[in-house]
Amino acid sequence: MDVFEPVQLRSFLAVERDRSFSAAARRLGLRQSTVSQHVAKLEQAVGRRLFLRDTHSVEPTADGSAMVGFARDILDRHEAARRYFQDSPVSGRLRFGASEDLVLHELPAILGEFRRSHPRVDLELTVALSEELHRRLDDGELDLMFGKRRPGEQHGELIFRDRLAFLAAPGFAVDPDGPVPLVTYPPPSLTREIALDVLQRAGFGARITCVADSLNGLRAAALAGLGVVLHARSLPPAGLEPVRAGARRLPDAGDLEFVLLARRSVLDEPARALRTAILDNAHRLGRDTGLR
Repeated sequence: MDVFEPVQLRSFLAVERDRSFSAAARRLGLRQSTVSQHVAKLEQAVGRRLFLRDTHSVEPTADGSAMVGFARDILDRHEAARRYFQDSPVSGRLRFGASEDLVLHELPAILGEFRRSHPRVDLELTVALSEELHRRLDDGELDLMFGKRRPGEQHGELIFRDRLAFLAAPGFAVDPDGPVPLVTYPPPSLTREIALDVLQRAGFGARITCVADSLNGLRAAALAGLGVVLHARSLPPAGLEPVRAGARRLPDAGDLEFVLLARRSVLDEPARALRTAILDNAHRLGRDTGLR
C-alpha cells in the first residue's frame, strides 16, 4: 500500500465534512478536479471505494467512514512532527478573539500547539460573545476573530457548520401549556435572536428566566432547571443534553456557522499562521462531521 499523502487526506476529509467535492474545493482553495484527483489517488492507494457519488449527493462508504479516523490520526501525527522539527520564523503580535462556545472544547489545545510551534508570536486572546468580537474587530482592537454567523451570511471564512439544539438539564420537561422558559445571553446575542425567532414562528411563547453574559452562567441556570439554552449541538456545555421530545416538541432551530474574520484583507504572518493552524484542525473543532 502506498504512503498516504497529507494533501490527499485533507481533500478526503473536506469532502467527507461537506458532502460535496465543489464545496470542499472552495474550502481548500483548490480546483474541484484537483480534489477529485486527490480522492481518486487515495482510493487507489487503499484499494477501496471511499465515497458513493451521484449527481445529487456524496456519501462515504463503510470504508470511507473508517478512513475518517485514520486520516485524522495521520494528519495529527504529521502536524506534530512538522512542528517538532520546524523552527518557525514567524514573529509579531496577534490579537485573537474567540467565541466562548469554542474555548471550552478543542480550541485551547489548538492554540497551545500554535504557541509551541510559533514561540515568537505574542498571542493575545479575547473571549467574548461573537457580537462583541465583531465590534472589537471593527474598532481595530483585534486582528483575527473566530465567531458565529447565520447560514446564508457572507462575512468571514467558513470553518465548520453545526446544528443548533435546545439543551437543558437531564430530565427537564417543557410545560405543554405554558411559554418555553429560556436561558440566554443578553442582546445582541445571535443565539438569543434565533431562539426567540424560531419559538415565535412555531407558535410557542417564550419566557426569559435567566440572562447571563457567560457560558458558565447559562450552564448553571440550565442545570438548576430554570429553562432551556439554544446552543451548538456538538459543543454542549458539560451536563446539558438535548431536550427530549415529549408532549410538546420544540422546533428545529437550524444550523449555525463558525467563521474566521480578519481586520485586514491581507493577513500578516502571525494571523496567516493561526488561520492555517485552525483550518488544518477544523475536524477537531466541529466534532459532529455529519452536520452540513
